[in-house]
Amino acid sequence: MNATPALPACCTALDSHWPLPTVLPDTVLLSTHFDPSRLLGDDFQRSAVPPPPSIQRSVAKRQAEFLAGRICARAALQQLEGMDMVPAIGEDRAPVWPAHICGSITHSTGRAAAIVANKQHWRGLGMDLENLLSSERAERLAGEILIPAEMQRMAAASADQLALCVTLTFSVKESLFKALYPIVQKRFYFEHAEVLEWTEQGQVRLRLLTDLSNEWRNGTELEAQFGVQDGQLLSLVSIRA
Repeated sequence: MNATPALPACCTALDSHWPLPTVLPDTVLLSTHFDPSRLLGDDFQRSAVPPPPSIQRSVAKRQAEFLAGRICARAALQQLEGMDMVPAIGEDRAPVWPAHICGSITHSTGRAAAIVANKQHWRGLGMDLENLLSSERAERLAGEILIPAEMQRMAAASADQLALCVTLTFSVKESLFKALYPIVQKRFYFEHAEVLEWTEQGQVRLRLLTDLSNEWRNGTELEAQFGVQDGQLLSLVSIRA
């Protein structure tokens, strides 16, 4: 087995702590913190992560988040099945996993994470990390992210819950897309799903509002989970095999 390449100076040691309410069996989730100001010119080479042309041309922040996310993904695959591979970027911009693997990579300011599983156990995994919106920004963006039924429910929420509610709705719909798109191979948007309810313990229930396939039809309900830490919200949608 090849020795694991060195971690770049811009990334902290990988963390296997499960940051969500319910641990998913038969998955590996790893995260790291990264600092774009510590990215060095040869970090991709030293970490053995080939940068796609679009990443080579990008700014340090984008390079560091891509590198951090791919390092988490490679280590997660290694831990799951002893595989040594870095998921490429597909034509649809999504990570390209081995055919028998489902997974998700996410990053936000200073933090990246990846989750993987064998499709024997999980058909789809979608994970999304977002910085918590400020109340002012949440109010401004609510109309773009929330559908009328969600807006109506949000009107009953307290002012300090507004920002969490909008951030959560945005994040969990991103996670839903990441989990379902590889299965249905069809794009869908914020208005095509509805967050029905969520609890402060981190459980979420959501529903599709459009037909994506014969199996994934308008009205299908799914469950998600989320956690908030250090001003960031992490959400996960998982679809059992």
